[in-house]
Amino acid sequence: MSKAQKLTFSAMIMALYIVVLYFTQSFSFGAYQIRIATSLYGLSYLFPFLVLPLGFANFIANMLFGGLGLLDMFGGCIVGIVTTAIIVLIRRQGWSRWLMILPIILVPGLGVSTYLSYLLHVPYSALALSLCIGQTVPAICGAVLVNVLQRALYPQKIKAD
Repeated sequence: MSKAQKLTFSAMIMALYIVVLYFTQSFSFGAYQIRIATSLYGLSYLFPFLVLPLGFANFIANMLFGGLGLLDMFGGCIVGIVTTAIIVLIRRQGWSRWLMILPIILVPGLGVSTYLSYLLHVPYSALALSLCIGQTVPAICGAVLVNVLQRALYPQKIKAD
């Protein structure tokens, strides 16, 4: 892809993240945050240049819908970047695509809990458990999305995982 194509694709994925979050916000910010938009983190497996755009999409989404201020906005951005960077590492190491489920569950679940427990005055362990449970569905959806896309985009390069 050219730089212009990467920029355009990144903008489209960021917009998709925000639109998905808008339509799922009723259960994206509750006790069990089932944030379906984080399924898109898996796309960084196929498109490593999405690491920063997906982190920034999380920043924008938390700014528009989160309501918890700068700490939540920057925290979400960092969590998005770290999660997607780990997914890129999984690909570069040649590990199974299904391993991306772990960072999509654990990084937001454990990372977001660090500052949300401070902001909401909720014990870290309870918050981390509920966020990890909530991230399970998006993590599985993200791995399935990547597997389907990889089969569609690169059918000749598929190896058994």
